Amino acid sequence: MEFDWTGPFQGGPGAPCKEIEESFEDPFSLRIMPDPDELPGNEARYFNLGRAVSGPALFSVFRTDGKTHRVVFSRKATPEEELFLERKSAESAA
Repeated sequence: MEFDWTGPFQGGPGAPCKEIEESFEDPFSLRIMPDPDELPGNEARYFNLGRAVSGPALFSVFRTDGKTHRVVFSRKATPEEELFLERKSAESAA
């Protein structure tokens, strides 16, 4: 998986690029695709919820052409998002 960091978003103190990339590689990460009928005509954006190796769960918004990912925004996950990630991870492990 390749990342394109040439856009305006370059990571930040709460979500460095390395941790963002790790959260995408998390085997239990969740990729969420929005309903395409909600915003017709707009560029498709997707969501990723995953953990970095160092531990923090990150929520990211990204675009992809199938090969390269361009992260538009990323932040630490909220407690509710972390709980959702833990629940889904437990479901897939069972």
